[in-house]
Amino acid sequence: MMRKFLFARRKGEVRMQSQNKVFDDFVKMVNGFAGTFAGMGREAEASAREKMREWMAGADFVGRDEFEAVKAMAAAARDENETLKARIVALEAKVGGPAATRAPGGAKRGGRKASPGA
Repeated sequence: MMRKFLFARRKGEVRMQSQNKVFDDFVKMVNGFAGTFAGMGREAEASAREKMREWMAGADFVGRDEFEAVKAMAAAARDENETLKARIVALEAKVGGPAATRAPGGAKRGGRKASPGA
């Protein structure tokens, strides 16, 4: 009784993959294309990253630490400005200067804003 196997090899039978030269050449060509396209993709990505770095460096952006330092300086300047305004108002009230004739909002009484063209 002869057994039948799913992938039985008979004497003299050769596998198709190693025998078919056209198929082997086609597979090698497709593998070559895939490798080439993968390399091109990596190269394009690296080039795009480099261009973005160059653009960002030329755009003169500030870093987070610089921004925070300037923000703190501006807040301190605003606080000092308010303190100085209060001192000026107190001194002018003491001497009877312009602060005594101003309304509580800081605008002069009865005065109008000058128009830009006048």
